[in-house]
Amino acid sequence: MKKYISILMCAILAAACSMFDGVLDAPTQSSYADNIVFSNYTTAEYNIFSISEVCGHTDSYRGRLHLFYGTNTDLEFYNAFSYAQTDGAKADDRIRMAEYNDYIANGQNNKATNAYNEIVAGIERANLCISGLRQYGNVGSDKDMAYLLGEALTYRAFFYFDLIRIWGEVPLRTEPVGEETTYIGKSDRDAIYKVILADLEEAMNYLYWPGEAKQTQRMDRMNKAFAKALYARVALSAAGWAWRPDEGQVNTGNLGSLRLTTDPELSASVLYPKALKHLEDLIEQKCCSLEPSFESLWRKFNNSEHLSGVPEVLWVIPFSDGRGRWNYTHAYTHEAGTPYILNGAGRSSGTRANPTLWWKYDPKDPRRDITIVNMYYQNSDGVTGFSLRSNVSQWNWGKYRYEWMTSNPYGGGNDDGIKPIVMRYADVLLMAAELAAYQNKLDDAKAYLKEVRERACPGENYTKYTKVDNLTLGSAKNDGSGMIEDHNDPSTILGAIFAERALELAGEFVRKQDLIRWGLLKIALDEAQEDIKALANMTGAYAAYDAAATDKTEDDLMYIEETKEYVTVPYNFRSYSVYWRPDNDNQRIEVFGLEADQIGQVPADYSSTNPNGWIVKEYINNRAFRSNDDVAKKTPGTHLFWYDMLYRNEFGDPYPRSVWPMYASTLSAMQGALVNDYGY
Repeated sequence: MKKYISILMCAILAAACSMFDGVLDAPTQSSYADNIVFSNYTTAEYNIFSISEVCGHTDSYRGRLHLFYGTNTDLEFYNAFSYAQTDGAKADDRIRMAEYNDYIANGQNNKATNAYNEIVAGIERANLCISGLRQYGNVGSDKDMAYLLGEALTYRAFFYFDLIRIWGEVPLRTEPVGEETTYIGKSDRDAIYKVILADLEEAMNYLYWPGEAKQTQRMDRMNKAFAKALYARVALSAAGWAWRPDEGQVNTGNLGSLRLTTDPELSASVLYPKALKHLEDLIEQKCCSLEPSFESLWRKFNNSEHLSGVPEVLWVIPFSDGRGRWNYTHAYTHEAGTPYILNGAGRSSGTRANPTLWWKYDPKDPRRDITIVNMYYQNSDGVTGFSLRSNVSQWNWGKYRYEWMTSNPYGGGNDDGIKPIVMRYADVLLMAAELAAYQNKLDDAKAYLKEVRERACPGENYTKYTKVDNLTLGSAKNDGSGMIEDHNDPSTILGAIFAERALELAGEFVRKQDLIRWGLLKIALDEAQEDIKALANMTGAYAAYDAAATDKTEDDLMYIEETKEYVTVPYNFRSYSVYWRPDNDNQRIEVFGLEADQIGQVPADYSSTNPNGWIVKEYINNRAFRSNDDVAKKTPGTHLFWYDMLYRNEFGDPYPRSVWPMYASTLSAMQGALVNDYGY
């Protein structure tokens, strides 16, 4: 009889590392026969916990995937750029991943413990559980054992979807690894999509709704609502755009192209009705709902209150209470000595927001000043407290704040204990709106969209947003290129959804996959670069600032090729100033001069002799976006600006590098079974 020695060892490890602190008390036996392990609820549940344990590994979800994969988009950026390193080979490995310029020897992932290998290990653990529970779990008559099977199936689906999103085609295994399946090549992603969707449909029959049973009282256990929402997310990607190898060329080194699936079973006409029905079932169940206040949602998130009692949250990454690097990576900067990080430690942000995002919100939309902030906690240069960042290029995520971590403050180490949200109800409503629109159900689409907007801005607090009731179907009749055609038209339902997903979900790092599946990755990044350039130079939509700006001159260096030396020359630019002052009691700053009706104005209570705490700061100018490493390029009179560097690769297109390669360590371990596609 086959023994499950390795999986029990995983269960013992899970007892130490799992999110279920104090729950797991692994037995002392070193091994069990599979009929004993999976016929007993307690030992079977231990093995389910072992699946989630891989999420906490450093190179897995804890410290790699959410930092590097979700950037760069039209909303989110990695907090560094390659500047003068034009050949790409000299760029930092982390920057190369962010700028769609990865390579197989990347030091961040070229290791045995890379994220790909960790996720594959999680799939193997799920396969062991699925096989054992099917054979010995009595799932046909025991609802709790059936729940465990549903949980294992959902984990496998979740992991495989992430493999497709990040690596494209990968080997497909639905049974525990054996001698004949140790070294296998990639499967076409369409075959994997079918397994994922089938797993989720089966799992829905077994999983409990949130709060229905003891297992689903917390949102770090799988539940039926999440399985249905994940089905919709997967279906939208399976029927959407992606950079794929040519037909029949998977695992041959084929460069591929941007295209839709040719498999009729995965077409939008087949998948979208199924996906919408699952979301309608979820919505009608009323087990999930929007948090009444957008601010309260994120206060609860930072205070780790979102694991239960927040019906907007469907599932979170199951870290232990002391594990994870979410705020550590994404919260805005606090310098050393801040009172909001224990032991006086400081922490800089690893990602930041597109600086033009602030202008996309209606001024009355409270999501704006919760989602993004232009402040940091300063404790240097004689200043202590919340301060304005140096210039307009520096916007960070306000959803993630150390000062809101009151019950479990960040201790200043490598982990913060925050459990990232994978799916929330606002995303469900926006996916339902999109799916309904594509099926000519415009009234339903409007209703779902309106629910999200009304939580953000109750009543008639819209001056820029198109009224939902007036939206047209537009190009939603075309399920292939509808979003490409309508994304800049706010009078259409798809244009409104494109904007609303940005306003609602910015900084949650779902945008990259949205842009990919919509066919908009290059288009949106190019548009974002032009928009940021217009802000930096105060042109186009930002020209009003230039009218109130002043001329500035700074010393600059220019390289003279003939003499092989640098000379000082003037650098002329326009600069716009704002007024700001701290409000440390309310943990914020007040800024005057950015709102449209404040441009060129002076605060009512400010004067040069009595500033009332207001500080004047030069804030908008293209110098803020200029590389500090320009001289390395040695080109007279030229400068590089980071708004031109959202993607940089040999293709001049982010799509061919929207998937990561199989890294050299993985290729070596697979002994020739795997070949990199996409021109790697």
